[in-house]
Amino acid sequence: MEATVSSVVGSIALVTLLTCAWKVVNWVWWRPKQIEKCLREQGFKGNPYKLLYGDTKEMISTIRAAKSKAMDQSSDDIIPHVLPFHHYCVQLHGKNYFQWIGPTPRVTITDPKLIKEILHNYEAFQKPAMNPLGKLLVRGLGSCECEEWVKHRNLLNPAFHLEKLKHMVPAMYSSCSEMISKWEVLVSSTKGSCEVDVWPYLENLTGDVISRTAFGSNYEEGQRIFKLQKEQFNTIMQLMQSIYIPGSRFLPTKTNTKIKTIYEEVRSLMRNIIINKKKRTMKGDGDNDLLGILLKTNLKASQEQGNKKNITLTTDEVIEECKLFYFAGQETTSALLVWTMYLLSKHQKWQALAREEALAVFGDNKPTYEGLNQLKTITMILYEVLRLYPPAAHILRAIHKPTRLGELVLPAGVEFTLPVMAIQHDPEIWGEDALEFKPERFSEGITKATKGQGTFFPFSGGPRICIGQNFAMLESKIALATILRHFKFQLSPSYVHSPFNVVTIQPQHGAQFILQKI
Repeated sequence: MEATVSSVVGSIALVTLLTCAWKVVNWVWWRPKQIEKCLREQGFKGNPYKLLYGDTKEMISTIRAAKSKAMDQSSDDIIPHVLPFHHYCVQLHGKNYFQWIGPTPRVTITDPKLIKEILHNYEAFQKPAMNPLGKLLVRGLGSCECEEWVKHRNLLNPAFHLEKLKHMVPAMYSSCSEMISKWEVLVSSTKGSCEVDVWPYLENLTGDVISRTAFGSNYEEGQRIFKLQKEQFNTIMQLMQSIYIPGSRFLPTKTNTKIKTIYEEVRSLMRNIIINKKKRTMKGDGDNDLLGILLKTNLKASQEQGNKKNITLTTDEVIEECKLFYFAGQETTSALLVWTMYLLSKHQKWQALAREEALAVFGDNKPTYEGLNQLKTITMILYEVLRLYPPAAHILRAIHKPTRLGELVLPAGVEFTLPVMAIQHDPEIWGEDALEFKPERFSEGITKATKGQGTFFPFSGGPRICIGQNFAMLESKIALATILRHFKFQLSPSYVHSPFNVVTIQPQHGAQFILQKI
């Protein structure tokens, strides 16, 4: 009897072991090889799959090589520097290729029609699953793609409606004025002009704007949250650049403890702000900032729908969205502003035209929402900067079941890269002058510039288009118009042109300009 029981237990253990072994082998070898065969049969080219690592080693090697040297400032062909592995693959395999992120296949799509299909069908083409460190980054900084995305989108829309945003212009201008005052102090101490690394100032500016517009009267708490979020981001990014050991995030290391401490402090601060704001919202007050508008919309939905969980946001979900206000709003806008200053330093003619327009519309007065809508030249400049230096170099999507894309039939588990920068730099789409800074191409708007092809999508596209794009453009116009009315600027001899991709495209060695007071 005992022998029989032992035999049964042994058999179960053996079957379990073999099942687990098969799943591992299938995950790291058979499935990738089957998908590779499927992709090659449909015309895609790429490197042969390498066990477990895929193309990771080559990818890291090309990134390190690119970061080790600077670019020629006379060129805006930044793809070889910012996306070195993409550049390598295109040269080797052509525009439409696949690569391996470990055992996960990632297909690059450059056909505008297929890109449009991917962006508009958000149910079939979703955000890829993240590795543990990616999840840690999202957990620390706020999730923008969740299972209940539609609910979040519907409740967030009112907060970013133009009618609401125009009331935030004074708060945005206050933040810009404070930055300008700091620059004026620096310039006045050096007889009219001096070298300034504007990058940290622009980062602080956009964080300051979010603090004012998201939390209003809780501005000081908002500033504290911004500093903590920035520290959290830097800590996690350093961790992501090291070798990841499965399960290591659970160890009580100094770094893990720091991440957890910041996470809990941010949640505590935000929870207190939300509780106080809710009390004011219940009384019909406090809806003049992003958080207040969100809570008011949430309260209205709760009253109309009977507090159904699939309709309203929980406090935890509101916290995550507030964290995202910082992460998305601060990173993208500061990147847009720094590359705008860079390109206007190289193209003094356009800097002069933009300054002339800002002075003609506002003079010495504070910017108004109506006046910002008259800034045609500045809008053209910002669009062209977004084309050449989009904040996000690419967009990722994934399918979780066999899916048809155009004439392609692709298996579950395939990820897609939509190379925003590569599409917006493509001479076949934009003409032979695609790598030149020519804001006039947007003189009749985006549709005319793209000939209706949908090949300009710095804020993504389709239903998942960035909800904060109007906020970012409004803030950028205010900041640029304010800077232009107070300073002339040019690149400093100490500036080293080395844009690199870390969530957004940032200046690796800072952004040193010579500021001259007007």
